[in-house]
Amino acid sequence: MQNENSRNTIIFFVCAALIMGVYYFMVMRPQAEMRRQQQIAAAEEKAATVNDAGLTSASAAPGAFVTDRVQALGKVARVPIQTGTLKGSLSLQGARIDDLYLTDYKETLDKNSPPVELFRPQGMEHAYFAQFGWSGPNVPGGVPGPNTVWSLTKGATLTQTTPVELTWDNGAGLRFTRVIAVDAQYVFTVTDTVANLSGQAITIAPYGRVERQGVPTDLGKQMILHEGAIGTFGADGKFTTEQVKYKDWAKKPRIENESTGGWLGITDKYWMAALIPDQKEKIEGRFSVRDAEGLNVHEAAMLGAARTIQPGRQIEETQRLFAGVKRNEILAGYEKSLGLPRFIYAIDWGHLFFLTRPIFMIVEFFYGVLGNFGLAILALTVVVKLIMFPLANKSYESLSKMRTLQPKMEEIKKKFKDDPQKQQQETMALYQREKINPLAGCLPILVQIPVFYALYKVLFVTIEMRHAPFFGWIRDLSARDPSTIWNLFGAIPWDPSTLPLLGNLLNGPLHLGVLPIVYGLTMWLQQSMNPPAQDPMQRQIFAFLPFIFTFIMAPFAAGLLIYWAWNNILSIAQQYVIMHRFKAENPIDTFFARFKKA
Repeated sequence: MQNENSRNTIIFFVCAALIMGVYYFMVMRPQAEMRRQQQIAAAEEKAATVNDAGLTSASAAPGAFVTDRVQALGKVARVPIQTGTLKGSLSLQGARIDDLYLTDYKETLDKNSPPVELFRPQGMEHAYFAQFGWSGPNVPGGVPGPNTVWSLTKGATLTQTTPVELTWDNGAGLRFTRVIAVDAQYVFTVTDTVANLSGQAITIAPYGRVERQGVPTDLGKQMILHEGAIGTFGADGKFTTEQVKYKDWAKKPRIENESTGGWLGITDKYWMAALIPDQKEKIEGRFSVRDAEGLNVHEAAMLGAARTIQPGRQIEETQRLFAGVKRNEILAGYEKSLGLPRFIYAIDWGHLFFLTRPIFMIVEFFYGVLGNFGLAILALTVVVKLIMFPLANKSYESLSKMRTLQPKMEEIKKKFKDDPQKQQQETMALYQREKINPLAGCLPILVQIPVFYALYKVLFVTIEMRHAPFFGWIRDLSARDPSTIWNLFGAIPWDPSTLPLLGNLLNGPLHLGVLPIVYGLTMWLQQSMNPPAQDPMQRQIFAFLPFIFTFIMAPFAAGLLIYWAWNNILSIAQQYVIMHRFKAENPIDTFFARFKKA
């Protein structure tokens, strides 16, 4: 018996170490790194750089960032952008799309919060923009580059119904006409017509690029999430998606891929800017990082095949830009309408995509029926419990039988107290006579771990869960429970984070809301219904587990805690019914029996 107890203790500590390790790498370490990065005061500088096409990129002088957006926008003429989902402007210098807000989404839950910023103009810190153009190093008169000032010849405001037309003449017989259109969601279509009015043939190649001048400190810190370069490359229907996180991108300053069609760009958690060539066009895709006097400029670029324009002829080239929200139905719609390979995988479904995507679709289905993502998560939990019902039933039957055998096991322990080996033999013989598997109780938990992780991933990466309310104080299912025990869950009008010295602790590792406490209580009750461990040390360890896990789970998304607490409640109900059937003692009946005696 002693050997079995020792083995169980070792198994417990190994499992506990694994759980703590996952918690450290998924929660504590990313949070600590984020805090460290936010405390670093770094003055990023920009300087003139030259891209691979031989085109000079305009940039502010080192240390000359402006914080006033109006000042940055006012340096060149602009064309306003206004649709139902986007607002901003494009610069006539370089025809850059560099000023863009996503109007359907706010930065925070505050009603006065500004909309989410996607692109930021040149001259501001962390400038971020997209640009299309032509490469032609030996073309007389040159081709339009990043500093070329285009002329607005048609249209005044870019809307989903009114495209704009820009023109530029190189003075040597080449005339460039660009029509920019935008749809009702997030795709810009850039159609270039190049007319050769000179007396000689010229050869040029189209390009597109998305450029981010320095990575904001809050990006690329989550281990469970991909942020950085992303693209799908291939040919003949065989495509693979490549992802390079910011930290790995810096180690590989140049990554190249050849493709026919596909797409590539830069992705954040919920937003993405992606270049989309004609799906029959052969391109050279490139992810690069270059240093501009201390400023890491990240660029996703594509270069199309060179084409020759004979005198008196003209060519037309169409490229697209996705600049918007990574919402599943939107990406799926573009994947179908534009024939984009694996575009829905712009959402980081992870290695368990065969679980995360079905879980998301189930939650989305129930949301359509119930109108609340919190209720949809509760319904998902019921579905998971029904799928695992036979396995859980066998497990709870085994646990109930073991609980009824406690007196006999105590007799064996007393009878052979000086012979641990005999204790173990007699205990195993008892299990065999009663047809009990002592490990059966672990199976439902082990099976649910992948489901738990997959749901965590879904809550973390899908925009549908962002700012999705439940009821009462839970206004964002993708964020932690905002209530805290330190102000009696809002009863005291005081913010614990403002407390000197201890504020960071009370608002960080010691932050404890209603949902974590409910989770901890349900875990304690479910554990109390299981047979107690034979070894006293194990009993003490298991007694502390609900308390420890209450704090471990506190930083997790509220939606995840709702799932796990509700799952515990359903498990308790199922186990209670089975224990009644086997007439096993349980803490619920014991608790109410006290009131009957009184």
